[in-house]
Amino acid sequence: MKGSQAKHFSILLFVLLLTNTVFSQVSSKQIDSIVNYAMTKFNVAGTAIAVVKDGKIIHNKGYGVKSIATKEPVNEHTQFAIASNSKAFTTAGLAILVEEGKINWEDKVKDHIPEFTMYNDYVEDNFSILDLVTHRSGLPLGMGDLMFFPDGTDFTMKDLLSSFQHFKASSAFRTKWDYDNLLYIVAGELIARKSGMTWEAFTKTRILEPLGMDNTFSSLANIKDTSNLSASHATDAGNIQVIPTFKEMMNGAAGGIFSNVDDLCQWMLLHLNDGKYGEKLDKELFSATNHDEMWKIHTVMGVNKNPRYNSHFSGYGLGWFLSDVKGNMKVEHTGGLPGMLSQTVLIPDMDLGIVILTNTSEDGGGLFSSVSHTILDMYLEMDDFKWIDKYSDYLKSKESKGDAITDKVWKKVDSLKDEFIDVNTYLGRYTDSWFGACEVFMKDDQLWLKFQRSPKLNGPLQFYEDETFAIKWEYQDMNADAFVTFALDEKGKAQSIKLKGISPNIDFSFDFHDLDLKRVAE
Repeated sequence: MKGSQAKHFSILLFVLLLTNTVFSQVSSKQIDSIVNYAMTKFNVAGTAIAVVKDGKIIHNKGYGVKSIATKEPVNEHTQFAIASNSKAFTTAGLAILVEEGKINWEDKVKDHIPEFTMYNDYVEDNFSILDLVTHRSGLPLGMGDLMFFPDGTDFTMKDLLSSFQHFKASSAFRTKWDYDNLLYIVAGELIARKSGMTWEAFTKTRILEPLGMDNTFSSLANIKDTSNLSASHATDAGNIQVIPTFKEMMNGAAGGIFSNVDDLCQWMLLHLNDGKYGEKLDKELFSATNHDEMWKIHTVMGVNKNPRYNSHFSGYGLGWFLSDVKGNMKVEHTGGLPGMLSQTVLIPDMDLGIVILTNTSEDGGGLFSSVSHTILDMYLEMDDFKWIDKYSDYLKSKESKGDAITDKVWKKVDSLKDEFIDVNTYLGRYTDSWFGACEVFMKDDQLWLKFQRSPKLNGPLQFYEDETFAIKWEYQDMNADAFVTFALDEKGKAQSIKLKGISPNIDFSFDFHDLDLKRVAE
């Protein structure tokens, strides 16, 4: 084929390809309708949503209230904790350091942080920067999160770096995906050491300021004007209540950023443009090569067979979950802290980005999941799957089943409140190799347990059965009440303690089951 024939064929092929990449447009009014309906189905105080498409912001708006106490409305500039959506900022920070030649992705962590430890010598000596941010360490889900969940603990970076030697692996190194927050905090420490500034300062000066994200903050402490900061909320027996804002971790690399949907539009556009930004896309935060590294599957999560979306794969990149929907790559992440839940969804093949921030635990996740699915389906020109109704029904069922289990436990505890307990069997101090000491003592004629390094974890031990007690923590911002089981020696004296969450809906960061508390000799 040559001459005019070839020319006409090329034009036809171009038109066909162009036609195949045109996706449906969704109006701001349609998004309003979706969100307003979702607000009637989910028990959420407030939310904010933005959508970018083809390089433009097509929707950017707040709904509901920042606080049920003040009733002040949410707007597009209202700041929410974005929690684990901060992880992609950390990997972007690492990419910048790679660009500058200060690190390489495959560098061994020990070469930059000599005091870094791991659970065996081989893993410790071979643990790379990529291993810090890809959830493939071999450690179990959420291992060590009690160091900062709940907030108010006194653990330091020195404690964290030495703690991994005490952890027990649940899978072989680099063979299985298990979500890990602590290693992202180590990544933040690495950024600090290689840049000469804190992770918070680096993120502010090298990422937020260049992108013009002026109302985004790398830590809660940096927010001087809190007039547009959303409160955190939780639900108790169906009623929304304000809870304290989650305080700082050792650094914010795993989940410390506070942002708003207006600023996060710039973040989404940056990624949809392979690291370029500015009105003419003439500036570059990181190269397309390093952006590809972030959006490459480093840890396989299994076959993702979803017939609705004709999905095939799922995995984790660098601070991003990766999968496919209807032949399009899907890049996303969620975030969760007490009273704050968020989601970012990018479909680069469609030049589409969706960010949803919410200020209420539990139901906030149902809202962001169902709304993002609904908006995406509209762009894909798919049928109405009633995502909002389905997620609402699912959450109600999940909550009902969980409540049935916990109610049964506390009903049994109440029926045994007059049971004789020889408290001398249990009194004393116990310690765990990485979490430190706890004390079992008497308080107002009640057996009580408190952890030395996590002051919010304290409460009454109420008899349940055999050598097992149920504890209702004074901390109730999240559902974390636990069973406390003692092991006795041949003389009937408690020698060790194991804990396990009561509710099946307990957050994985309350990894009580990983503790191995042994009596301290008197």
